[in-house]
Amino acid sequence: MPRLRLSFDLRRPDFVTATSAELAATMLDICEWADRLGFDMTYFGEHHGADDHYLPSPLLASAAAAGRTSRMRFRPIMLAPLYHPIRLAEDLAVADLLSGGRMSPVFAAGYRPQEFDMFQVGLGERRRRLIEAVEVCKLAWTGEPFDFRGDTVTVTPRPAQRPRPPIVMGGGAEVPARRAAHLAEDFDPADPGVWAHYRDECLKLGRDPGPWIRRGPTFLYVTHDPDAAWAEVGPNLLHAANTYARWIAESAMQRSEWYPPIASVDELRAGGAYEIVTPERCLTIARELGAEGHLIFRPLFGGTEPEKAWASLRLFESEVLPHLEPADLQASPG
Repeated sequence: MPRLRLSFDLRRPDFVTATSAELAATMLDICEWADRLGFDMTYFGEHHGADDHYLPSPLLASAAAAGRTSRMRFRPIMLAPLYHPIRLAEDLAVADLLSGGRMSPVFAAGYRPQEFDMFQVGLGERRRRLIEAVEVCKLAWTGEPFDFRGDTVTVTPRPAQRPRPPIVMGGGAEVPARRAAHLAEDFDPADPGVWAHYRDECLKLGRDPGPWIRRGPTFLYVTHDPDAAWAEVGPNLLHAANTYARWIAESAMQRSEWYPPIASVDELRAGGAYEIVTPERCLTIARELGAEGHLIFRPLFGGTEPEKAWASLRLFESEVLPHLEPADLQASPG
């Protein structure tokens, strides 16, 4: 059976009654629940200045969740060009220490012009600043002195992991995919189709990361009544989908096929990326993914109310999880 994972962004659009504090508390409770059940990783996204209060600090969220868990790894998706690289290295090192060596950060370039303006960073500096952040972290985490922009600096303390936390890079095109093969231990693409470029470049370097590992639906919700659940959480999903569509359209990426605008909940449902299913169907999805697949739950996606998120998760726990082999739910190395 597939590896089980969580993902959070803590959106709270205006129509959601739960407060940001309530959503944050629920997120921590869910991480503790998932850790006990054998989930192996949690992702946290990062965006800034969002109207729906999208999480701006994935590393703080990861550290807080680490305090409520004991085995799960964390993958904060960091918009690396927006950070001072020395401070980024320090904060990641401390988060790794606090978690007992369970951090696998994703270094992403970002794409929203408004965010770069907010931090007074030129959008054209993305590539240089991303590469610098990766290289500085690698040097900083040795604990040895190194040259940083003409000065000799030493970053302490070192992370818990040795020789250092694994570096994962994000991206959605061929160039960043091939770059990741040279700079990182792993690649987490926005577009699965570019994994082939990453693997091709890795093979040239003498290592094989293997084929793309299949993942489940963009959103998965378990219920005995899918029609009723679509009516309840569909507006949250539609909000999230169309927010991404607007952000992509406003960026320089020109990748509208990733998140095209969706006119209605019915259209979103027909698209198939978002699935609200019975326990039986959820079990079928898990079996189709197989032992190497990833089944990712986004329980609070789009500001889904906590009680609705828990209803799905509890049903998964009681009517799906017992049919999954415990031996298949082992933590992944990175």
